[in-house]
Amino acid sequence: MKTNLLVLVFVALAIGTASAQELNVDTPKSVLKWNGKKVGGEHYGKITLKEGSLKVNNDKIENGVFVIDMKSITSDDLPAGDLNASLVGHLKSDDFFGVEKYPEATLEITNSTTFVNGKATVTGNLTIKGITNEIVFDVTREGYFFSTLVTVDRSLYNVRYGSGKFFANLGDKTINDEFTLDVKLVMK
Repeated sequence: MKTNLLVLVFVALAIGTASAQELNVDTPKSVLKWNGKKVGGEHYGKITLKEGSLKVNNDKIENGVFVIDMKSITSDDLPAGDLNASLVGHLKSDDFFGVEKYPEATLEITNSTTFVNGKATVTGNLTIKGITNEIVFDVTREGYFFSTLVTVDRSLYNVRYGSGKFFANLGDKTINDEFTLDVKLVMK
């Protein structure tokens, strides 16, 4: 009887362990697109994921960590040249993301619902400019592909340039506080 119970416990542990997956991001195949809007227009581009990993167990994300290379930010809406370089330089400056002092942003996954029909809700801690805030977003999974559209309120991370929350009378120079990250991850 004790032997049968011991075998059942061992099998249960083995099954639980077998369903856990440690997944690493295939960074060259993964894409992060940003989009920021302002009165009368928008800017968009890409930013590189330096590294990332997820632990998925029983169709639920248990945890994960992602590191974003803030120095890699690009603009895709302006043609190459002075205007493009000016925008990218401004985004990298202390007015926005201060990439010299804060070269990386991180997202640490802390909780997730179970995937149902390939969709789950994820909670994590996003750190930008050394400031951490909780963020919640929906994720879609198709095998080793994960995608999401994350909305970030930049004002929570001391990115105040052109914000109507902090400056009066900006008129058509007002920049929306929220920007989006369209994330397509390929895991290996």
